[in-house]
This record gives sequence, C-alpha cells and structure tokens, in this order.
Amino acid sequence: MINQPPYLKKNDKIAIVSPAKKLPKRIDNAVELFKQWGLEVIIGESVYAECHQFAGDDALRTRDIQHFLDDPSIKAVVAARGGYGTIRIIDELDFTAMRVSPKWFVGFSDITVLLSHLFQTLGMQSIHAQMPYTFDEGTPESLESLRRALFGEALQYQYTSTFTNRPGQTEGVLIGGNLTLLVMMQGSISEMDYTDKILFIEDVGESEASIDRMMRMLKRCGKLAHLKGLIVGAFNEIPEEKIPFGQSPEEVIWDAVKEYNYPVCFNFPTGHIDDNRAMILGATASFAVEQDGSVQLIHHPANL
Repeated sequence: MINQPPYLKKNDKIAIVSPAKKLPKRIDNAVELFKQWGLEVIIGESVYAECHQFAGDDALRTRDIQHFLDDPSIKAVVAARGGYGTIRIIDELDFTAMRVSPKWFVGFSDITVLLSHLFQTLGMQSIHAQMPYTFDEGTPESLESLRRALFGEALQYQYTSTFTNRPGQTEGVLIGGNLTLLVMMQGSISEMDYTDKILFIEDVGESEASIDRMMRMLKRCGKLAHLKGLIVGAFNEIPEEKIPFGQSPEEVIWDAVKEYNYPVCFNFPTGHIDDNRAMILGATASFAVEQDGSVQLIHHPANL
C-alpha cells in the first residue's frame, strides 16, 4: 500500500539536513526561497558540520536526521546535498514515527538510498528533486516543480527526446533514482520491487563500461524484464577512457532493454543537470512516448 504524506501548506515547518557529504558553500538562497514559498525552515546540526568529507560523523548525521523524523511538527525533511555517506547511516535510522506521522523526504543522487528505503519498507512516497546545494544553478522550472510537488499541485512534463525512443503508453507506480545507488541497494531491505513499475534512472561521472555493467546486472537480476516503462534521464560527465567503449550511455541502456516491449524515453529532464525536474517516487503516473519523440509524464497524486 502506498503511503502519501500530507501536502505542505503555508506556515508549515520543514527541516534541512545533510545525510552525506559536507557542504562547500552556504545555502542561504535556498533557505530564502523556501521562506518565499511560505515555509518555516529549520537548519539541522549536520548542515554545516564537517568530518573529513562528510557533514559531521556518522553519529551526528544519524542523530540530526532522527530528530526531525521523530518531530511531528516537521512536515518535510530536505537533504542539503548528496555526495556519499547515506548508506553508512541508513540502518541506524528508526522510521517508526514516520508510520504515524508521514512526511516528505526530498533529495536525489546519494539520497536515492533513503528514497528507496522509504518506498520499500514503508510504502512511503518521496520526492526526487533539486536540493539546496543545487538551487543556485537550478532552472526556474526545476525549482517550481519541487514547490508544486510539495504543495500537491499538478505535475506534468512534456518534451521531445533527441534519441530514438520506443513509443507506447502506460500507467503505473513511478520508482527510480541514481543508477549506481539503485544497484547498490540490490540484496538489501532497501531494494525496491521493480515489477510493473515505471522506472527512471540517471547518473553522473560513470563511464560507459560502468553503466553497461550496472544495466546488465539489473537485467540478470530480472529487474528490467517486467517494467511498465523506462525513463532515462541525464547521464553526464562521462570520463574519457583510454580505449573507447564504442557506445554512448544511451546506446548502452538501449541494448539492455531493446528486447522488451514497454515504452522507453531518453534525455528526460532529471538527474545531475540544471533542469532537474521533481519526480514523486511512489506516485501513480501516466507515461506516453510518441513516434515523433514527444514524451509526456503526468503524476496522479491521491486526493488527501
């Protein structure tokens, strides 16, 4: 059963935490934007903490997140940034209070660990979207999509893909996130059930060989055979290899799924890009890919 947290309203309190890497800059502009949306912002102890590359040691980050998970007055918890480190603390967090008082969790990249865990263990919806660290570079459309997701307003995306897609129409529950982290969740209690889902994936800084390895692992695990649709976001900052792999990231991914018959689109505006649109994990969505490359994704939130 899908558990949808209550949408935000004016004067609600949200908390910002850092589950992974430390911040190299302040996030004052992001805090100000949240306030313009009518929200009260609480800055967690981890946000400006430092311990080597992390936002404070594991104990501090765990304690900080736990505090806000347990506080019923906090209606959303926003990750300040990703990086690496969430997997070090995920099993130390107690989500019992979230069952009684559901709240939104927002983030992407390394935060895929938390989003995946929330969906699989609690059936909890969450938001894959821009984080305060990326607000300064985020397009107005990407930031507005986060606001709309948080406040329960219509969320619909249309664009035209430049890579060959597989046309089709489908409806299903939306899951996904960073490909590396999705693969890292396999075999754990945080591993999502991919069957009959619309999967979206993105990644940054991974070679074509690495992307190929991860896609083929998912295929061998049976994760790709029973999807309802596949949405391929940005795969950027690809490192140059001494010996070229011979395929682009898009070609690598297409090779892994070309034998199936569900709709597939590429170049979707999600991932480590300025135009990182909000995606609600656990939401029912309509997904359509046309012959001319036009793509439409519509989220269907429940009426609360």
